[in-house]
Amino acid sequence: MKHFTSISDVDNLDQLVQEALLFKQNPHQPNIATGKKVGLVFLNPSLRTRLSAQIAAQNLGAEAIVLDIGKDGWALEFEDGVVMNGNKAEHIREAAGVMGKYFDVLGIRTFPGLEDRALDYAEDLLNAFLKYAGIPIVSLESATRHPLQSLADLVTIKEQWSENRKPKVVLTWAPHVKALPQAVANSFLEWMQVADVDLSITNPVGYDLSLEFRKELPVFHDQVEALKDADFVYVKNWSSYEDYGQVLSQDSSWTMSNEHLALTNNAKVMHCLPVRRGLVIKDEVLDGPNAIHLEQAENRVFAAQAVLNELLK
Repeated sequence: MKHFTSISDVDNLDQLVQEALLFKQNPHQPNIATGKKVGLVFLNPSLRTRLSAQIAAQNLGAEAIVLDIGKDGWALEFEDGVVMNGNKAEHIREAAGVMGKYFDVLGIRTFPGLEDRALDYAEDLLNAFLKYAGIPIVSLESATRHPLQSLADLVTIKEQWSENRKPKVVLTWAPHVKALPQAVANSFLEWMQVADVDLSITNPVGYDLSLEFRKELPVFHDQVEALKDADFVYVKNWSSYEDYGQVLSQDSSWTMSNEHLALTNNAKVMHCLPVRRGLVIKDEVLDGPNAIHLEQAENRVFAAQAVLNELLK
């Protein structure tokens, strides 16, 4: 594995999942990456990604250094051929090139503007670091994907599932007060289509995700129909892809509740966090026995540890 930005970078998915589960059993292995340095660059806020990546690096014996570009670094210029006489003090060519000299692996967290779909889906920021850093790059979330979250999601499903059949996994949209990117949903679809699960999507009209990610997956606009007999329900909001970045509905009937849960096969309920209680998922579910969002968050450490191990060894 040369980089970790999407499922296409992974040579052996089952092996990577098992590696994460093994690290969970024995996380502290400081001899693996002694003397190595991992840079973690954030262009937008983070809690789980930041902390889990730092802990994962430390568990392997590497030093993790966090840089918040908005607070700790110069404003970056990403466009080539410009005269830099504005508010951008450093070009990505130099910034990424220097980081490539300082670190052994570089993690990058970017975020979409949710105004220009073509610009966001081109992934110019992530691609610039891939082009100029000269070292392995880990996506800590990009405009269109969140692969570390998706790996942790798959690890969690593998850990929670013991029956001798494919689990039925449903990705369901939920309401939110602000426009959120499609990255987590896109990435979840991408990873689960490679995994050994029976996957479907449910969302209101106008919220269908890009064909690039959903491909031929069944999309239900009736949430009640979609949730029947589900074994895992992944609850997540995303803004419209078709009417890009727009909030078209805040229909509270899509909020995950015990009434929805009763339609399923006693499903485990997943969420990537942060979650707005009562809006996205009701307290009765989050505080109930079916919620495994904290287990997902815990597995973020071991997913990151497996990825860093592959890139550093």
